[in-house]
Amino acid sequence: MFHSSVSEGVREVTWTGRLTDELVPDRMLYFPVVQECEKGVHRWIEIPEAGKPASELPEPAPGLKLLPARRP
Repeated sequence: MFHSSVSEGVREVTWTGRLTDELVPDRMLYFPVVQECEKGVHRWIEIPEAGKPASELPEPAPGLKLLPARRP
């Protein structure tokens, strides 16, 4: 599912460590990864410049959009 929407999967990420002040709601958080397969390696490590879509990159890093905390 390259460059497509996902409707299921990870619902929560628990972070152990420190988040910087740059990580605010409505920003993307990227997770650069290296995928090793029988037929080679893919380096999903490219992070788009601000305002540019990841879809323009050959091997974009997976990312998720941070949302504001929900109030009960």
